[in-house]
Amino acid sequence: MTNRDLTSNPLFQRSLPLLSTQGALALQKARVAIFGLGGVGSYAAEALARSGIGNFELIDKDIVEPSNLNRQLCATRSTIGLPKVEVMKNRILEINPDASVSTHQIFYNAQTGLDFLPTDISYIVDAIDTLQAKIDLIIKAKEKKISLISALGAGNKYDPTAFIICDIFDTYNDPLAKRIRIELRKHNISEQAVVFSPEKPQYSNSKIIASLAYVPPVSGLICAAKVIQDLAGIPIIEE
Repeated sequence: MTNRDLTSNPLFQRSLPLLSTQGALALQKARVAIFGLGGVGSYAAEALARSGIGNFELIDKDIVEPSNLNRQLCATRSTIGLPKVEVMKNRILEINPDASVSTHQIFYNAQTGLDFLPTDISYIVDAIDTLQAKIDLIIKAKEKKISLISALGAGNKYDPTAFIICDIFDTYNDPLAKRIRIELRKHNISEQAVVFSPEKPQYSNSKIIASLAYVPPVSGLICAAKVIQDLAGIPIIEE
C-alpha cells in the first residue's frame, strides 16, 4: 500500500501524521491476539481496530451476560447471549472491513498452549482475569518470544487516572501481581510489561468483583497504546 492509499483510508486520515507511513503499514501487517474480551479486552480490541491493526485473533469462551452491560464494549441488550468473540469480530469488521479476524471460543488454560494460533503473531494482549491462565500465557509467550502486554487488576477500584505501564516487578498494592511475580521468578522470568494501578482495592467480596464503567476500559486502552507504540515504532516522549 502506498502513502496515497493510506491518506485516502479514513482509518489513517487523522492518525497518519503521528504514526508515519512506515508505522501505519506495520500496523496493517501486524497480527494481534487478544485473550479475554471483557471490560479490558473489548476496549483494547476496539482501539486496535481503529488504529489500523490488520489481523486479529480473538480468544474468549464466554457469551455476553446482562451483568456485562456496565463495562464491556461488546455488551448491549441486543448482544446478550451471543459469543463475545463473534460480537467483537462483527464490530471490528464494521470499523475496518479489510481486517482479517479469526475467533477462538475457548477458555485458555495451561493445557491449551499457543499452538492453536498462527505462527506470525506480532503481539499478545493479556486481558485474562484467571490467575493461573494469566501466568501460563505470559510464560508461553516468553518461550515463543512473542511480545505481550498484561493487564493487572482493574476491578474494585475507583480511579481511572492511576493506570500506568511498568514492569511487573515494580508493582505494589496488587494481590494479583504479587502472585504472578512469585510464579514468574520460578520460571526465571525477570521482566514483564504490565498495565498497573497502585490504587488499593476499595471493595472486597469473594462472590463479586465490583467494577465501574470507566475503570477497566482505561486499562484496555493503555494496553492498546503499548501495542501500537511498539509495532509502529512511536517514540515515547518524556517531558
